[in-house]
Amino acid sequence: MASIYDLKPGFQSILRPITKHLANCGVSPNQVTLLAMLASIATGYCVLQWPSRYWPLMLVPVMLFVRMALNAIDGMLAREHGMKTNLGAILNEIGDVISDCALYLPLALVPGFHPQLMVIIVVLSVVSEMMGVVAIQIGSSRRYDGPMGKSDRALAIGLPCLLMGCGISPDLWLNLVMVSILILLGLTIYNRGKNALQGSIQ
Repeated sequence: MASIYDLKPGFQSILRPITKHLANCGVSPNQVTLLAMLASIATGYCVLQWPSRYWPLMLVPVMLFVRMALNAIDGMLAREHGMKTNLGAILNEIGDVISDCALYLPLALVPGFHPQLMVIIVVLSVVSEMMGVVAIQIGSSRRYDGPMGKSDRALAIGLPCLLMGCGISPDLWLNLVMVSILILLGLTIYNRGKNALQGSIQ
């Protein structure tokens, strides 16, 4: 099923010159991964501390875009510049989950976001990433199936944050967006599980 993840090759092409420069400067993929995680935690902390202010909400979509760029860069550093390590693989997966929790859970305290729905979204996001990783244990490949992968969540949550940060009132539309995210996360978990099982049989 279609996902923003399908745009990754084009995004990587844009970032490849930056990645090459970082590699020449001796920057490791693990350093980039840790930077993305710490920046996500810092952004989430701002939302947590000032849930009723507009400016922390504006930081969320900016951080989500920066995080996507950093994730692409750390992957290219590892694969294309011979820096792949077992520690890097662990940090990559754990860092994504920690970053998601740090960025999204504080939104439960922001007026307009339904707190219970936000918590369930975070839980299902973690489950979907776990489903992608567990596929490797049964002989399949790491699953990135949509329709609500990491990049899709960034858009689906980052855009409402941007609109609210610009002063747009969070009415019924925000609840509809959150329910839609939940449904699509459920479908994502199903798709990843199904395709993982099919891949292990082949």
